[in-house]
Amino acid sequence: MVSTHLADTVAVITGGGSGIGRATAHALAARGARIVVTDIDLQRAETVAGELGDQAVAAAADVTDIADLEQVRDLALARFGHIDVVMNNVGVLAVGTVEDIPLEAWQRVIDLNLLSVVRSNLVFLPTLLEQGSGHIVNTASTAGLLPYGFDRLPYTATKHALVGLSESLALYLRPRGIRVSCLCPAGVATNISEQITFYGEPTTPIGPKLPIVAAEEVGESVAEAIGTDRFLILTAPEVIDELRERAADLDGYLARIAADYQK
Repeated sequence: MVSTHLADTVAVITGGGSGIGRATAHALAARGARIVVTDIDLQRAETVAGELGDQAVAAAADVTDIADLEQVRDLALARFGHIDVVMNNVGVLAVGTVEDIPLEAWQRVIDLNLLSVVRSNLVFLPTLLEQGSGHIVNTASTAGLLPYGFDRLPYTATKHALVGLSESLALYLRPRGIRVSCLCPAGVATNISEQITFYGEPTTPIGPKLPIVAAEEVGESVAEAIGTDRFLILTAPEVIDELRERAADLDGYLARIAADYQK
């Protein structure tokens, strides 16, 4: 495994004002990294940067606006001189039955969950490629590995897309000195409920009962994955068994889930 020394590195974190983003900012800062904390809510970003002291700076950033990300890049380079880690960590959910979720909800989720990473790549990758080093962390979800999330299908679709994007990006960038990690959390104690919009009648989610972990634990896992060059970051090891079952017999796996849902 490749060891990345985080001391004196510079990390840009979107959605860094709370939850997993905040926890990762603290975990990286504890290892000596300097942090650019971005959030659409500037006050939240400033609060986290204040917690970290002189080794952090805050910026407001709407990840649907490429100009905002360009300003973040320029701020990081002006303040710290280089960029080593980019964590794409913004996500929203539209919850409801498939027929109740309108097109505009799909468009919003795709714009924030998936196209935000495309914009980030366009803005930050040229800098990483020029220096020939760096690490990208994309926050996907267990919902991007397994098929249970039909009650939040736009989220599930974008997270599956983000897993695929991350895998292919990892293959492309490794020969160029840049590593990629894909964070696929299950239950995490965060304020993500603020980012959920509900449509239609309440749905009953299905799927394995996975543990809920603290955001701080996830932040530590992200920092360790960067340090050891690990691609897949899980918060629930039970997911591995699900992935094995799914890979061994996809038809049988889906049939088993459908039967469980109909009980």
